[in-house]
Amino acid sequence: MLEIARTPELIRDVTVRPVAELGVDAAIIFSDIMIPLEFLGVSFDIEEHVGPKVFQPIRDGTAVAQLMPFRGDGPAFVYEGIQLTVAELGAIPVIGFAGAPFTLASYLAEGGPSRTYHWTKRLMWADPPAFRALMEMLAEMAGEYLARQVAAGARAVQLFDSWAGALSVSDYTHWVLPHVRTVVQRLAPLGVPIIYFAVGASHLLTSVAATGVTVLGVDWRADLAATRRLLGPRPALMGNLDPQRVAVSADIALAGTEEILAQMAADPRYIFNLGHGVPQEADPSILQQIVRRVHEYGR
Repeated sequence: MLEIARTPELIRDVTVRPVAELGVDAAIIFSDIMIPLEFLGVSFDIEEHVGPKVFQPIRDGTAVAQLMPFRGDGPAFVYEGIQLTVAELGAIPVIGFAGAPFTLASYLAEGGPSRTYHWTKRLMWADPPAFRALMEMLAEMAGEYLARQVAAGARAVQLFDSWAGALSVSDYTHWVLPHVRTVVQRLAPLGVPIIYFAVGASHLLTSVAATGVTVLGVDWRADLAATRRLLGPRPALMGNLDPQRVAVSADIALAGTEEILAQMAADPRYIFNLGHGVPQEADPSILQQIVRRVHEYGR
């Protein structure tokens, strides 16, 4: 995976395939949220069936201080991959993305995926200056990284906060929200849509909307119509078919699709999507059927 993510031509080839094979309306650049961390001096790998593994976790102020300032020109292969993809796809928009500060901080502190986020929360609560310094560094990195993706041709950007749902409303609001706002404010002058997706964050919807993002990704746990009533007309909403439906059968997937389309039929600021990633077990033909049905409904 890392070989693909560091090779511009392979980035292009993998990114354009869903457009060609599934008929989706946009392409999100193939990469991984860990990629820019290597330009802070972080050594990591991605283990099959496990996920990212950080070899030297960041768990105190000394370790935070040893991180290098982010070199925006470092991930040049990502920007070149975007340029190649844009040239290949023409009018079809390319979406850039980055990991949100808290999720990246969690990987750095835990050393990999976690169910308890013990080291992350320990750093956050027990050493506030160190945690705040880490979050500020990661927010600056994400803003610069995404801005350069826009310069390379991305017409929208997405910020993935995969682990934000592990926080209480109070902790999210105090420790995370200001740093997401930093990223949004860095990108706002560029005039591109900013998508924010936090997993398991139904209890955070009001706080998440306060980040100022253009589009809010909603996972399958939340009711989209209720989310719209809670947040009002802005931001735009995206989601949220349970991905496991796609791994069961076409009938199950399409039934869930119809339910969401009916629910959001009158909402002009709604984008259909899955409520998280595509399961490995998914049959691509089912995804094709979902895309066709959404297009038919839109017409």
